[in-house]
Amino acid sequence: MTDTEIEITADLVRDLLEEQHPDLAGLAIREVEGGWGNQMWRLGDELAVRMQRMDPTPELQLNERRWLPVLAPRLPLPVPTPVRFGEPSERFPKHWTVMTWVPGEPLDLCSISRGAHAADTLAGFLRALHVEAPAEAPIATDRGAHPRDCTDGFENFFQAVVPGGIAADVRAVWDDAVAADAWQGPPVWVHGDLHPANVVVSDGTLSGIVDFGSMFAGDPAWDLAAAWVLLPAGTAARFFDVYVDADEAAIRRARGLAAMKSLFLMLMGQNGDRGLPGGKPNWGPVGRAALDRVLRGV
Repeated sequence: MTDTEIEITADLVRDLLEEQHPDLAGLAIREVEGGWGNQMWRLGDELAVRMQRMDPTPELQLNERRWLPVLAPRLPLPVPTPVRFGEPSERFPKHWTVMTWVPGEPLDLCSISRGAHAADTLAGFLRALHVEAPAEAPIATDRGAHPRDCTDGFENFFQAVVPGGIAADVRAVWDDAVAADAWQGPPVWVHGDLHPANVVVSDGTLSGIVDFGSMFAGDPAWDLAAAWVLLPAGTAARFFDVYVDADEAAIRRARGLAAMKSLFLMLMGQNGDRGLPGGKPNWGPVGRAALDRVLRGV
């Protein structure tokens, strides 16, 4: 059985806890639906176990272990913070981490009803996150570049899922992002993967941000795309007013990246409809709604 074929069960999680953190082994263990690179298990009421699954290297979990304790104290929303480390063993040859649990329902399974509040909340969170990163901060290898350097990825998604009736409009948004000036400031902390499954909602508004495995130092436009990918229609302008620091070029780059992210969600939904590994059937409608918001602009 290869690493990727190891079945992660509640019994395995409990065995690992008994081996490495026996004081936690008596807590209730419940599987959390979703996840691809990592699988999550709820541990008691306040913790979760993040198990490396499809990620080929431990780098993403190790980045979370190192940097989330640094970032979390100054962020205005709850984020998962590592509290115990699980090391590879004969029982499970990959990394796993015990983290704080962020309560709420993932946005891909619900909706935001308090749009203005959510726009203000997201803007405040990103203003706090987007500060100059230290020289040793991780650098992205598969994201973080200017849109002009992401054309192949955009084209793959575009050809796979864009309906003919809006193809020209979607391409115009992307071409405008490609033509926008590059980020001129210092590399700042970027979450890097803000999509509906990586934020949680309570009382109709954003209440937490999760999955920082893709965090990097770079262009904040990769997070600013969330103005369309996460927020309800008609709230992007309010988001940028509260965020303050995004110039015209940053908004153009962010809008193009939001188009690409929306196409990715649509492709994942299409894969789910076809029963392909990793597909998420419920992401298709989420992605199309986000793309519609992108096409409306700010």
